[in-house]
Parts: sequence; C-alpha cells; structure tokens
Amino acid sequence: MNEHFPIDRRSGISAWKQIADQISRSIMSGEYDETGMVPPETVLAERFGVNRHTVRNAIAALAEDGMLRRVQGRGTLIEKRERLVYPVGRRTRFSDGLGSQAHELEMRLLGAQSVMAPEQVAAALGIPETASVLKLETLSMADGEPISLSSHYFDERRFPEMAIHFERHHSITRALAEQGVEDYVRISTEVTGRLATSEESSRLRLSSTSVVLETLAVNADSSGRPIQFSRTIFAAERITLRLETQGV
Repeated sequence: MNEHFPIDRRSGISAWKQIADQISRSIMSGEYDETGMVPPETVLAERFGVNRHTVRNAIAALAEDGMLRRVQGRGTLIEKRERLVYPVGRRTRFSDGLGSQAHELEMRLLGAQSVMAPEQVAAALGIPETASVLKLETLSMADGEPISLSSHYFDERRFPEMAIHFERHHSITRALAEQGVEDYVRISTEVTGRLATSEESSRLRLSSTSVVLETLAVNADSSGRPIQFSRTIFAAERITLRLETQGV
C-alpha cells in the first residue's frame, strides 16, 4: 500500500509530519470510522515505508493536539468531537444557523480597511477593479471556541459605514439593515477542503495538521444585486457544512 501514501524525502518536510498529515486527512475523511482507531504502528510503518519510531512520533504529535489517545492494551483511539452543523442555503445567517446549538455566539471584528477591489471580488460584486471596497476581517466564536475566520468585502460607495455598524451590532445582517438592506439571499457558495495555514491555525487554535473548509460566497439584495463577497475558513473538526437545496 506504500504507493498510496508516498513520503517525499526531498520536500524538506520531516517524514513524521507528512505521516501525521496523512493520518489526519484519513480521520477527517472517515476512513477509520468503523473501528474508531488508527491501525497499529507496524501496519502504518509498512504503509508509509518508514520505521516504527517515525510513526510513533507522528502519533505522539496528533495525541498532543488532542486528535488521538493511546489506550494501554487496545491501541490508539480517535478522539471524537461533536461538530456544529452550519446550514448553507438561500438565507444563510450566522446566529440563526448555529443559535440552537451553542449557548453563546460571538462575531469579533479583527480589522477593517478600504482597499482596491481584487479581481475576484470586483467580478463577484459587478464593480470595476478600480473601485474601492471595504474589507472586514472577522472571527466567529461558539461558546468561546473559534469556529471560522472571514474576510467580507462590500462596495464602499454603497456601504461606507459598514465597519461602524458592524462594530456596534457584531452582526453583518444588522449592519446591512442599518444601511437600507432589510433582506438578502445567498446566490453562490463554493466549498473546498485543505490543510490550515500557520496563521489560520493560530487564529482558530488548531493544530498544524488540521483541515479547514474554505468557502467563497456571494450575497445579493432583494433586487438580485450582489452586495457582499466573503471568504470564510471553517475549522473542519468543529463545523459540518450542510448544503440546503430546499427553496432554491
């Protein structure tokens, strides 16, 4: 099975780290759900073409991150964590989507700045690339635990006080309502999975081997005019995205 799990000896990344990343991906994909355990060290060593000491280092790192737990006489158990379910549909709202699953929800403003619209943002919002957009960076928390990190973009000509209203209400929905948008809908969502960057791991309090879900989303007002482009990084070990098609 070694050909399925190659260790790149020339990558500059230590073998144990590559193995830890592979095991983490396998756990997230549900490969070990049937037993709830990772295979024995001897099996993993053969699979990756390394010695048991290298595998042991990988498992120790994942255990330190809280993903695995060694049990004497049984092996290495996967620590199951209950995930919040975040519904993504036509009316995706942070508080409404998670309100019944957490005692306390919070959306923090990390920063706000006026920038020239990046190409992808300009295309999504239907504005010139020379236009200014207001970029809000936010961190969403559930019961004190970070679950997502977002960059939101708005046409600054239409929403010049977005940051002020958001800081007052800690809500995108309320900030938009303060500026005349009583309702809005999601018109597109793209989802991809990947390993977290070092900055994302730090801000979301994740291990270096953690997987994140990255979404690119566009919201529009009731007339169908795009008003918001967002890039959100979800901690995959804490959030399940549920795509809802009813009413679309």
